Amino acid sequence: MSSWLERQASNHQVQLAATAILSGAVVAGAIFGTQAIRRKEAVEELKASIPELSEDHKADLVCLKAQHKTRSRLMASVKLNEFGAPERLPASSREDERAAALARRAQQGDYDDDLIDEQLTRTASFLGSERFTHLRRAFVVIVGLGGVGSHCTSALARSGVSKIRLIDFDQVTLSSLNRHAVATLADVGTPKVECVRKRLQAVVPWVKWDCYNEVWKESRAEVLLQPWGKGEGGRPDYVVDAIDNIDSKVALLQYCHEHGIKVVSSMGAGCKSDPTRIFIGDISASVEDPLSRVTRRRLRATGISEGIPVVYSTEKPGPGKAQLLPLPDEEFQKGQVNELSVLPDFRARILPVFGTMPAVFGYTVANFVAMEITGYPHDIIAGKAREKLYDAVLSNLQGSEERMARHEGQDPSGLKLPVRKEDVGYLTEEVYRGKSAISSLPTRLALVRWKAPAKGWKIVEDWEGQKSVKLALDELVCMTKEEAAAHEKYVLKGGKKLEEMYSEDVVRLVEKRRDEERYYQRYR
Repeated sequence: MSSWLERQASNHQVQLAATAILSGAVVAGAIFGTQAIRRKEAVEELKASIPELSEDHKADLVCLKAQHKTRSRLMASVKLNEFGAPERLPASSREDERAAALARRAQQGDYDDDLIDEQLTRTASFLGSERFTHLRRAFVVIVGLGGVGSHCTSALARSGVSKIRLIDFDQVTLSSLNRHAVATLADVGTPKVECVRKRLQAVVPWVKWDCYNEVWKESRAEVLLQPWGKGEGGRPDYVVDAIDNIDSKVALLQYCHEHGIKVVSSMGAGCKSDPTRIFIGDISASVEDPLSRVTRRRLRATGISEGIPVVYSTEKPGPGKAQLLPLPDEEFQKGQVNELSVLPDFRARILPVFGTMPAVFGYTVANFVAMEITGYPHDIIAGKAREKLYDAVLSNLQGSEERMARHEGQDPSGLKLPVRKEDVGYLTEEVYRGKSAISSLPTRLALVRWKAPAKGWKIVEDWEGQKSVKLALDELVCMTKEEAAAHEKYVLKGGKKLEEMYSEDVVRLVEKRRDEERYYQRYR
């Protein structure tokens, strides 16, 4: 062995190869070392070039108008304060001010593109050049900056989205620090939009922010969803709904759906604890989520039954799990508990939230938005596609009404019902949860009148050749076809009392569902 090594060592070709390998390693090390030194020098040079805050700088002067506009907007909202607490701009530390100065420089183009590329290199490698370019040019609007919205914003900004508009009326509270992505104790009492902008500009200084410290209202939609700026692209590539107030949530989703603006909505993260139960799919497919159910019902009332992607949890409530905390009895004795809300119609009760769950919801939303913008392959849970079922239920209802009219001695030829297929879907899915109110069976469903009309079946002929009957949605109940046939025979035709036909629990459940429908009629 030693003689072989001696021969190889004395071989001229081997010596040349070894020299080449060693030289290559030295050169590569020198190149990588030089690049690392240059990157470090570039960062240090950029930091060192930020002027003292007492000095004037051209970038500061260029940004002065935009900064003044933002502050004026915030100050205006202080004068019109209706949130029950004064608003103020965050008190900045010296480090915050230096980060703000760096961000102003970066947004004016005075920032090394190589540093941006280095910071986002893993994202670029994952997406590929073309998809990454789409993400870098994207304009996203996030409405609601609590636990879900703040984590979503952080993820999108760190991933490369360069234009982000933030909309939220609220302030950072001490109790929100358990789930907020970036807020600190120093931010308590300050507007969430400014807190998120301030903290993230220290991480991604080149990102451009547009902050609106106000409640989402449809009357302000054209302003809040307006294009970013002249020559900087059109309307938002995506809107993120992270609102926990049902009225604002429905208004935003309805506006986006009707105006062809892409939107994704986060359902409730409160009282949830199992991250493996979080899914993203069409709103018609969301289950086991109270906020999702209420949102679906309100949207169906406006004619929207599907076509909106949502993030939701299928986790079921159960013994030992967190629940919405009740208000103390003394609060009810004082009068209107709604007065405890920050704003009218906003919840006043405490919703238990474990801090990890809003983060998972937020990152799920951000991931979906990024995949949609870049065109990266991904799947979501499709809608239920139960159109055939609704057609069958409507046909069955038509037959039932015609039979009852004949039973009353009337001619039902050409009879029209004031019930649409959309109404059938709404009653079946939202009011009766996709199952029979009698047996809870989810198959062979039908809708039938719960009670016979007090004055009997009367066909109305308001116009020549047009026959109809008076029938309100809250008069209908969901059963299986077999149960509906028995109900028609014994209750509607035979006159049997409901209490004799069904148990107390069934009657109570049906009346509860009918009361719910009467409540939601005002939104139709």
